[in-house]
Amino acid sequence: MVTDGLSALRSEIDAFRAGFGQPELLLSAFHEAAVLVPLVDDDRLYTSRYARIAWICVFTAVEPLCHYLFARGADPGADHQFHTLRGRRLTDYAAAQADPTGIVIDPGSATPMALPPTLSDRNGNTPGVR
Repeated sequence: MVTDGLSALRSEIDAFRAGFGQPELLLSAFHEAAVLVPLVDDDRLYTSRYARIAWICVFTAVEPLCHYLFARGADPGADHQFHTLRGRRLTDYAAAQADPTGIVIDPGSATPMALPPTLSDRNGNTPGVR
């Protein structure tokens, strides 16, 4: 049976918020989830920049997507384009970018979750969470 994987993703996010999440399970759930990704005018994925990192904004439902766009001045009466993509495709895309690119799930909501990029220092070391 094919599912959208969102209930598993939400459960893993809830586990992190409760203090006992496991990074591997969260990433696995994200890989299998079908999330909504807003598009900009030229059909590119919408990203937000913060601290020199591009963040791909993805959403688990239409409501948080609309809330996010309208909070940033989007016209509520206009059509807003988005793709539905599996998380695995997005993590592959983010990893292939020349600049550090992370993914943020449901930004602007009460329960956002960030999947940061792996960063390397000048010596090629990758300190921090991997």
